[in-house]
Amino acid sequence: MQETQTTESPSIPSRSSTSTQDRSSAVGQTSSTGPQPSKPTPVIPPLVKSTGPSSGSGVRRMRRIIAEDAEWSLAIVPLLTELCIQHIVKNFQNNPILKQLLPEHQKKVLSHLSPDLPLAVTANLIDDESYWRRCCTQRWPVCHVDNHGGSWKRMFFELHLENLLKHFIPNTTDPAVILSLLPLCRNYVRALRVDQFLPPVQLPAAPRGGDQSDSGSEGEMEEPAMDHYQLDDLVAGLSHLEELDLVYGVKDCGMNFEWNLFLFTYRDCHSLAATVKACHTLKIFRLTRSKVDDDKARILIRSLLDHPALEELDLSHNLIGDRGARAAAKLLSHSRLRVLNLANNQVRAPGAHSLAHALGHNGNLISLNLRLNCIEDEGGQALAHALHTNKCLTTLHLGGNELSEPTATLLSQVLTINTTLTSINLSCNHIGLDGGKQLLEGMSDNKTLLEFDLRLSDIAQESEYLIGQALCANREAARQRALNPSHFMSPVTAKGPENPVG
Repeated sequence: MQETQTTESPSIPSRSSTSTQDRSSAVGQTSSTGPQPSKPTPVIPPLVKSTGPSSGSGVRRMRRIIAEDAEWSLAIVPLLTELCIQHIVKNFQNNPILKQLLPEHQKKVLSHLSPDLPLAVTANLIDDESYWRRCCTQRWPVCHVDNHGGSWKRMFFELHLENLLKHFIPNTTDPAVILSLLPLCRNYVRALRVDQFLPPVQLPAAPRGGDQSDSGSEGEMEEPAMDHYQLDDLVAGLSHLEELDLVYGVKDCGMNFEWNLFLFTYRDCHSLAATVKACHTLKIFRLTRSKVDDDKARILIRSLLDHPALEELDLSHNLIGDRGARAAAKLLSHSRLRVLNLANNQVRAPGAHSLAHALGHNGNLISLNLRLNCIEDEGGQALAHALHTNKCLTTLHLGGNELSEPTATLLSQVLTINTTLTSINLSCNHIGLDGGKQLLEGMSDNKTLLEFDLRLSDIAQESEYLIGQALCANREAARQRALNPSHFMSPVTAKGPENPVG
């Protein structure tokens, strides 16, 4: 009976089979010798389960799996949603899916997208600012988003387009590189600030064969064209462009310096004039450090006459003289210009007379900057006379113009009657001791001027101190008016219309 049970029992691993064989041999020996009293079969006690925090067959099974599979991980199987998001991100370039997703899924997809995706895929599809912030910070280490309206997407496209313009080489770079970007950025670019325009590459002239004539017509070499990239097609495609800030020059030229690298040609000038004339949304136009002389300034300003939107014109750090200043004075009468900057040019007294005549009849300009010119007292007095009738100018900068006491005397009279000027700069002039006293007398009756720069103007220290005290009093009064506007209203306005009692 026991032998039958032994043969029918299934074979089990090592230790159990050994014990079974021992028992069967013992039984065989007993049956051969004769009947023996039966002994109870030893019972193997079951494994005792731990009652601690890591108890349970799951822990024992987990340990066994870890021991047998070295690649096994405790990470759970990802949700189907996560798998779908991973697939969308991986194939976004070929199959962009975003608008069809739920908002929370869109955020996850955008947070995992690479900033290096082609603009043709992302430009008109992704509006999320966090994505464009990652694009900007990856490409440019310093990002001033406040200079771009607080929009990271606008910042990316403006800087990207500016970078293409700064490195465009005429007759070498394909214009399609820039124009192909128009459908992607036309709705986001509001300003272009380009501080470099590269000229064409000059190849060495081929040597001429044969005898060369001594005549001038045959011996003269034709100068290569130095025209830069023409902005007309690009600006025409930017339907929301409001600011254009340009510098025609080369940065970091090093040992390759040549004067013609900083040449603003007449073809450049005519093309730019037609460009700004056709851009009816342009509000700010700056062309600085570009060697703009009187003739080129007149060409540009003629195109800006009766411009529907222009508010600021900056032609500082150029070569503009009296003829260019007369053109600017004409522009004041035929535009809505509010800011005019002609600093660091070659304007003298005749040009200042023209500006003063226009200023006396102008009702839009609020800021005039003529610093670092040479208008002298003749031009300064003309401007002071214009301020007797002008009721809109708030900022006047005449620093470094060889002004002296006569101009200070007339300006002191202006201070007693003018109620719109809030900032005047007369620094780096020769006002002198008596001129300082005249200005101090004018400040005693002025309650609106908040800034008055008289550094390096040869006035007495006492006069400068007392003028500063008057300015502090005016600023405190302005602060109080801003805090309590109703307190400073006229009695009639404060009480309102009287209602008759009937």
